[in-house]
Amino acid sequence: MIIALFFHEEKPSAIEIAKKIVKFLTDKNIKTVTDNEKADLINAEKISTVNKKDIKFMITLGGDGTILKHLHAHRDLDAAVLGINLGFLGFMADIPKNDIFESLDDLLNQKYEIESRIVLEGKSDKNTFFAANDVVFHRSHNHSLIELSVSINGSYLNTFLADGLIIATPNGSTAYSLAAGGPIISPDLDSFVLTPICPHTISNRPFVFSSNSEIEIKYLSKKPPIEVHADGLVHFEMNSSKSFTLKKAQKQFKLVKLKRHDYFSTLRTKLNWVGKFGK
Repeated sequence: MIIALFFHEEKPSAIEIAKKIVKFLTDKNIKTVTDNEKADLINAEKISTVNKKDIKFMITLGGDGTILKHLHAHRDLDAAVLGINLGFLGFMADIPKNDIFESLDDLLNQKYEIESRIVLEGKSDKNTFFAANDVVFHRSHNHSLIELSVSINGSYLNTFLADGLIIATPNGSTAYSLAAGGPIISPDLDSFVLTPICPHTISNRPFVFSSNSEIEIKYLSKKPPIEVHADGLVHFEMNSSKSFTLKKAQKQFKLVKLKRHDYFSTLRTKLNWVGKFGK
């Protein structure tokens, strides 16, 4: 078996933990690869020395942002992702530092499920891009609100006067969209959510719609360009009267969910929910 291990080198102890994981896997006759320029740091092999199709799992050390970074950097990698969190508990990277090697044992003993998460595909006149979490349209350096027209499957929905709009997958519903007042969407739902950012009209509320829809966002204001961000990693400018279309991508990404961890427990911990468990 071949496993790719990627780490956030600026996180405290990331390199030392990565070395221990490499040794743990090597002792079990599992080959570990990583980015070529970082291989010597953790005693792993260079990813260029293997066929990426032979990589079964991708382990990340850092947080949810580390997962997103390497999903974009290695889009040709079809491995299921296991996220280890080196900071605060993440929604995707839900394995804490004190449970790393027990979790790796579960992985190797096949005590897991593979969840498929939908991905957004965006297009403009010149660009095609993908987002596992969200695509954000933001007013950028404009000092006042902007007008963004939204159509779904060719039918006009509304023109939002706001700081911007977020189009999020269920996976991304617990990221920027949640901070902007959007709902939490169970990751197994086949849907997207549109969340206005600080809308001028209080009746402009988040809107959940089928991921089989095609959504068109058009920038109406006669103002300087605004910014479009995919997962906070890919950036474009959008000029007045231009539009972007968004739809579900053909390719999904796969997330390893160990049986020792569950999504609802992560929600309760991350959001500090409290209450009695009734029977």
